[in-house]
Amino acid sequence: MALRNAVMAALLEGEASGYDLAKEFDASVANFWMATPQQLYRELDRMEAEGLIRARLVEQERRPNKRLFSLTEAGRVALRAFTADPPRPTAIRDELLVKVQAIDAGDDEAVRAAIRERGEWARAKLARYERLRARLLAGRSEHDYLAHAERVGPYLTLQRGIAFEQENLRWAEQSLAVLDRRAATLR
Repeated sequence: MALRNAVMAALLEGEASGYDLAKEFDASVANFWMATPQQLYRELDRMEAEGLIRARLVEQERRPNKRLFSLTEAGRVALRAFTADPPRPTAIRDELLVKVQAIDAGDDEAVRAAIRERGEWARAKLARYERLRARLLAGRSEHDYLAHAERVGPYLTLQRGIAFEQENLRWAEQSLAVLDRRAATLR
């Protein structure tokens, strides 16, 4: 998948500046797609040149001018074509898992610290995702939201991000417990 597809999906919410898109990526899209602001701005320029999005300049008095981006009809056609193609299977490429695989030959404490950090990161992301979930629901039940919201895609991807981070946290806690028990028996 190309970054452009994630950008076009984000622009379905409406017109946004590059700064707004970077914040949205960090707050919501990050549960399934990561991009640095530099990557995002380069992609926005390419997409504009290809006619997938358009930019309009907004002049501001006390701040630098900004560009607001929106999808063009060509962008909507490209996004429809993207959604019609079957996705490739997901493959995990996780450096921490390689370190855990090699823990018996490596620095046990460094790997344990990395697992603890992964758990803390998952806990922090879960808290952010739960705040986003509450904001999306805006006091409605999940059933009501899913039945009546204009768009349910952002909520469904958020639910996947929540499940992913819950599993990361569960795995980190389980792995640390196993390593603690092993360390106690080896003393």
